[in-house]
Amino acid sequence: MQRHGRRAGFLLAVGFAALGAAVSFAGLWFGSFWLFTCGTLLTGVYMAAQGFYRFAATDTAPLEFQGKAISYVLAAGLFSALAGSWVVRHTAEAVTVPFMATYATLLLINLAGPVIFAFLDIPKPRAASPDAPQGRPLRELLRVPEIIVAVICGTIAYALMNLVMTSTPLAVVGCGFATADAANIVSAHVIAMFLPSFFTGHLIARFGAPRIMLTGIVILMLAGMVALSGVQLTHFYGALILLGLGWNFGYIGATAFLTQHHRPEERARVQGMNDAIVFGGVFLASLSSGGLMNCMGGDVQSGWNAVNLAMVPFLVLAGATLIWLKLRVKAE
Repeated sequence: MQRHGRRAGFLLAVGFAALGAAVSFAGLWFGSFWLFTCGTLLTGVYMAAQGFYRFAATDTAPLEFQGKAISYVLAAGLFSALAGSWVVRHTAEAVTVPFMATYATLLLINLAGPVIFAFLDIPKPRAASPDAPQGRPLRELLRVPEIIVAVICGTIAYALMNLVMTSTPLAVVGCGFATADAANIVSAHVIAMFLPSFFTGHLIARFGAPRIMLTGIVILMLAGMVALSGVQLTHFYGALILLGLGWNFGYIGATAFLTQHHRPEERARVQGMNDAIVFGGVFLASLSSGGLMNCMGGDVQSGWNAVNLAMVPFLVLAGATLIWLKLRVKAE
């Protein structure tokens, strides 16, 4: 993207998404688990690139509007979540092989990507001249306090959200409730993740990204407390709604804060590093979720409690970094 522009990067990404859907479709058609897995791997290439939509929204936005731009892009996730659920409901059993029609629909959706990107109006980066500023090296960028705090808070907000959300359906069904209840709870969680995006940017513009990040961390802590207080449906709903809201404030706030503290020529280096760390944390959280659920010998409630208790040290770390940054700014 830094060398060829956002459009080229996004076109490459949707190409991989379409290819992944096609290969997954073929895996279902031939009954091949490994072919289906290869399709999922190709789809992951797109998932690595789609996070850059939020950064692309800031490329041509004034500094004071960047937080709102990021927020509006993530607000579109609400439409995606609802549309995705609708597609699955109407295609999962449409043909003899379950989900085959779903992947065929995904293929068509991704083929529409080039049409949408034809309207993308972000100037292609100018070729850097030999004497142009090259930006700070990665090891120096990792010593910038604001960048450190943004990366830590963004990683923790996203990873902990994923940690708890992944375990939720297992916990809900394991506690004796129906799969429909689990689906409804996750749906409420997704709405809580994306609906606040319509005003999160305005809050960042008014109160500043660090305060919104701290608010997100506090809300995530409240989500854990609600989850630990019981295993009734009301507890699951309350915890997952708070979890979504906390993710929204923590992740959008961290993204906005990051964009404010690097130079234009450092954009690719900083954004790539940030997303590698953030989604690396999400990957580890996903792997850890099932292990924590089973760490107490198969007792569902004990496993659910272990998942939520695991959030505590990371939330303390995120809060401590924000307090440290505040004290550091005051000292200067």
